[in-house]
Amino acid sequence: MALVEMVMPKMGESVMEGTILEWLKQEGDLIEQDESVLEVATDKVDTEVPATDAGTLVSILAQEGDVVQVGSVIAMIETGVAATSSPSDAPTQVEVSANTSQNIEPVLVQNTAISFEQSNRFYSPLVKNIAKEEGVSLQELEQIQGSGKENRVTKSDILAHLQNRTTQTTTAPVPASTPQQPVKQVAKTARPAVQQTSSVSASVSGNVEIVQMDRMRKMIAKRMVDSVQTAPHVTSFVEADVTNLFKWRSKWKRVLKERDGTALTFTPIFIQAIARALQDFPLVNSSIDGDNIIIKKDINVGMAVALPSGNLIVPVIKAANQLNLLGLTHKVNDFARRARENKLKPDDLEGGTYTMSNIGTFGNLLGTPIIMQPQSAILSIGAIVKKPAVLTTDDGDVIAIRQKMFLSHSYDHRIIDGALGGQFVRRVADYLEDFDVNMSI
Repeated sequence: MALVEMVMPKMGESVMEGTILEWLKQEGDLIEQDESVLEVATDKVDTEVPATDAGTLVSILAQEGDVVQVGSVIAMIETGVAATSSPSDAPTQVEVSANTSQNIEPVLVQNTAISFEQSNRFYSPLVKNIAKEEGVSLQELEQIQGSGKENRVTKSDILAHLQNRTTQTTTAPVPASTPQQPVKQVAKTARPAVQQTSSVSASVSGNVEIVQMDRMRKMIAKRMVDSVQTAPHVTSFVEADVTNLFKWRSKWKRVLKERDGTALTFTPIFIQAIARALQDFPLVNSSIDGDNIIIKKDINVGMAVALPSGNLIVPVIKAANQLNLLGLTHKVNDFARRARENKLKPDDLEGGTYTMSNIGTFGNLLGTPIIMQPQSAILSIGAIVKKPAVLTTDDGDVIAIRQKMFLSHSYDHRIIDGALGGQFVRRVADYLEDFDVNMSI
């Protein structure tokens, strides 16, 4: 039999690491090639990782919650093919499989130097990292009763220990034989999860609720802060009269639903207008690299999609300028469906050159969107509402009820000046206002 290393795969052009969310298979399970073995989260998307070989999953080397670099070994699979190595090599293979810290420890960021070499007990890289951040000595770690497989200490075990340690140090002296940090420093360096648990349990009035950010919300928060700190944002606003477009869509959405069972929303129409305007103003479809402006030939439009959790994700319609309206409709509906089902792939989120956010679906009139770095601009689409408007006719000016909406264009003022930013959003509005109502789909 042969032992084969299963490594963390590359899941996107800019993805360098992944967080193991859940092992779908356990040690000793038989697995087929390409069968899903674990679920991994990246800064782009959550996805299942298939087995590289068929055989038996003999050793799991990275635990749930571990952050693993691309290319690092995460498991060992015993295949049904005869081993090519000599018998004397087998003990070495087994020894490496058992010594999981040798395979995983370089993956995690270590804050302080604590040696685990003197322990015969297994500790996952996540537990080691928490121990080092919180100043938990090896002697103290050895005394924690683990709830995991083979008495392994899990993340919950060490966090519960830290909470109890913080409580105990405020009421009892620390024994001299157990090296611990002073009470004040333990309270100061406690992990956020421990602090929140203590705060909630100590709440009397119940007027405050503390909610831990989930992984995606943390990433969104970081990206938004980074974008604002990177690019000086300027926003231009235009109001567009989309009455003719509104009537056309009302007619054809029924036809398309009856004919193909496909929903026709406004989103593909907006994306088509944006793609045309990007062809007219290519500098808007650009990014900055140092002192260089990178003008993109590909027009890949990202569309912000709301998830059931309330977070946003941005799948990218690649070569949007090369698709007709029906093709864009199918792309938009497919992305929206798979986003709701959490089935988007990393490649679906890569390569965006411009982004559109349709805040009108939430009833918002206008907004000041934040640029998706390293892009240079983003367009926010407001709700379509009925308004009285002055129209010029052959018989003079008249007041009529029209369907109108606001377009909000935020752009990086380092390379896009107000004139260009304003002309671009005006051009998008022109394409929407001059929509060909005789077009069929």
